[in-house]
Amino acid sequence: MKLIIKGKTKDLYELENGLYKLHFKDDVTGSDGAFDPGANQVGLIMEGAGKAGLRMSRYFYEKFNALGILTHYVESNLSENTMTVHPAESFGHGVEVILRYKALGSFIRRYGLYAKEGMDLDGYVEFTLKDDGRGDPLITKEGLSVLGIMRADEYDELSTITRKLGGIIRDDLAKKGLELYDMKFEYGRIGKEKKVALIDEISGGNMRVYKEGLYVEPLELEKLFLGECDEN
Repeated sequence: MKLIIKGKTKDLYELENGLYKLHFKDDVTGSDGAFDPGANQVGLIMEGAGKAGLRMSRYFYEKFNALGILTHYVESNLSENTMTVHPAESFGHGVEVILRYKALGSFIRRYGLYAKEGMDLDGYVEFTLKDDGRGDPLITKEGLSVLGIMRADEYDELSTITRKLGGIIRDDLAKKGLELYDMKFEYGRIGKEKKVALIDEISGGNMRVYKEGLYVEPLELEKLFLGECDEN
């Protein structure tokens, strides 16, 4: 097993069989000791965060795979905090697709002249480049195309998939009295045909969820949503 990338919250290893393994860590993004899914640096260590992120990721990936939605997920091992995945080709150096049901965080920082915190955004989708040094800048459909990062039809496909996946996640959370405010997705191209597929994690580490108007921390979210942990 060869270490390929040592990331902020996960490490990526290459396996001898051509698949890859993600190791989920207890590091979470944020600043000044506070968690922030939109931050570009590790802000704190939360014991159990890796397992919590893997449990939620496994739940949603297995659900999406069963629905016939293309993902990179193969299997997971909770006792080792690892997830085995298919190799995927990134869009450029990485693109994040953000789905917003409520106005929070960077959206307010950018558009505070027009937006108020918590206002409804009706599933607004935006694309950002993964570029820590430049603050993960927003980019348009035309910008992605002209820079050769993503084709226009891929942009449209990802927008549609993001709203579909977000709707599934939001509905599942709502069954537990939880409300999804926003979250980010990552996608890549997999297989010989380079089809678009969901990649990375789907967890409290990349979403903001509220219960009765109060923010729910990632570890608490996992417990509220999935209950007591098992090791299978």
